[in-house]
Amino acid sequence: MENYQRTDIRNIAIIAHVDHGKTSLVDVMLKQSRIFRENQHVGELIMDRNTLEREKGITILAKNTAITYRGVKINIIDTPGHADFSGEVERVLNMADGCLLVIDSIDGPMPQTRFVLKEAMQKKLKPIVVINKIDRENSRPEVVLGLVQDLFLELATTEEQLDFPVVYTSAREGYAVNTPGTKNTDLVPLFECILSKIPPPSIAQGEFQMLISNLDYDTHKGRIAIGRIQRGKICSRDRIVNIDSQNKAHSFEVGQVFTFMGLGKQEVECAEAGEIVAITGLENASIGDTVTSPLQPEALPRIEIGEPTVRMTFGVNTSPFGGRDGKFCTSRQLRERLYRELETNIGLRVEETDSPDSFLISGRGELHLSILVETMRREGYEFEISKPEAITKTIDGKIYEPVEALTIDVREDL
Repeated sequence: MENYQRTDIRNIAIIAHVDHGKTSLVDVMLKQSRIFRENQHVGELIMDRNTLEREKGITILAKNTAITYRGVKINIIDTPGHADFSGEVERVLNMADGCLLVIDSIDGPMPQTRFVLKEAMQKKLKPIVVINKIDRENSRPEVVLGLVQDLFLELATTEEQLDFPVVYTSAREGYAVNTPGTKNTDLVPLFECILSKIPPPSIAQGEFQMLISNLDYDTHKGRIAIGRIQRGKICSRDRIVNIDSQNKAHSFEVGQVFTFMGLGKQEVECAEAGEIVAITGLENASIGDTVTSPLQPEALPRIEIGEPTVRMTFGVNTSPFGGRDGKFCTSRQLRERLYRELETNIGLRVEETDSPDSFLISGRGELHLSILVETMRREGYEFEISKPEAITKTIDGKIYEPVEALTIDVREDL
């Protein structure tokens, strides 16, 4: 049976290097789509609701939101811009059909721009290049566009990917234009570009099937599985099958079904293929599992995440002052918290050591691990950590360690 398209939905991911204005652009898109009341104060960095995200000014967790424009629902996936949180990017791109690649009009493409674009190209996403911050005094959109074209030539996997649309924006001023140097007062050119250039979801015929790309938790509803429905439809109280990493099937009854709109979730009776949904009732589900109808229990390919590059040892505080500052100080409490982190932080690895009081924690970078340390400290955990060290591998008798791309800007006369 042939696939069909659902024209009332677009699913897009917003990807960028850190501090290129991605989250600010999402803020403006939400405000201009009129999902807030006119007298409602929403502030800045709406999507960065985590305390650490607001303090650090970076996106750490991938998040879902949605807006409506000209009768079409646009599901938006806001992703982190720092390489240490690339695991968040890798696991949510499979929910999208296209992406907005946001690039600073002064800095141009940066190392993380290359990484996220490469991931999007490999997943055959349709890109829209958004050159942001064109209101700044030293912006150079024409030069940056040339650098972007060079990057596409290097990373494109098909000829079609080289033909990408470009929109110029100022997230701070809240406008978008198709030609630099022209004036506008809103983001209509960007919204129109999304509707015309991002393909609608291609739906396979068959019974319900969905890959779990994210997990959330609610004290009343329990674990919430988030993903895009690949085929069929799901309704509350349906019996479904969860296929885990061992290819074992577990039967569940769906509790509630939610779709996304604005900053919240809307409960619906049923949701159909192409939609991004959140489902309750799957208490033992993990990221990468497939939930499917028992009438057609077929697993989707699991999400592949890059290997960790840095590791640290977490252990019980053995200093003379141990137990004075924290509420959770024992190895049992530390172990439970670290293994609970694995449920949603799939770029992390936890290994037991020879000592029952210490654990080897591996992550994608120092920032990745430091965010975990700070989060646990604020939750009341007390523990000691070792100095970070690079993870080495022995290949053909030689020791290798992870490499990083370094960019140094110098004056032209040097």
